[in-house]
Amino acid sequence: MPARPSPWIERFAPLIPEGGTVLDVACGGGRHTRYLRALGYGVVAVDIDVAGMSDLSADHRLEIIEADLEAGDWPFRDRLFEGIVVTDYLYRPHLPRLVESLTPGGVLIYETFATGNEKLGRPRNPAFLLNPAELLDAFAPRLTIMAYEHAIEEDPTPAVRQRICAIKGSASA
Repeated sequence: MPARPSPWIERFAPLIPEGGTVLDVACGGGRHTRYLRALGYGVVAVDIDVAGMSDLSADHRLEIIEADLEAGDWPFRDRLFEGIVVTDYLYRPHLPRLVESLTPGGVLIYETFATGNEKLGRPRNPAFLLNPAELLDAFAPRLTIMAYEHAIEEDPTPAVRQRICAIKGSASA
């Protein structure tokens, strides 16, 4: 059974325009794909290994793409999404592409590990840890920030995480 969705994703998923399509970047076993499908969204799920989602292949509102996001160009150059979800994944060259791939009014919900996590567990490699305020620096110039956190958490395991929810364009939410 897939892990429970992130509380950050659960909190902000309702901001994604109803009936829209969501890109689940580095979807892993599909915990957020499953959650978003249950909310009625179409989902495009992408990861280097999608074997953990084989039970979902018959869902007509789900597109599963097996791709190495770090080898080659951004595979969604000509597509737009009403929502983009990224958890526990960082590949800095694609940060600007996330903004470009949102429709006006589209919602980005992003969370991953940050500097300081190396003292608590994995990942420890600085290439996979956000610098202080890095998500704000990457997205505030082009998106309206709805919420941001950089915090130490204890549950389910100790970690330092940075999180952002942002909307493309002005927001009245």
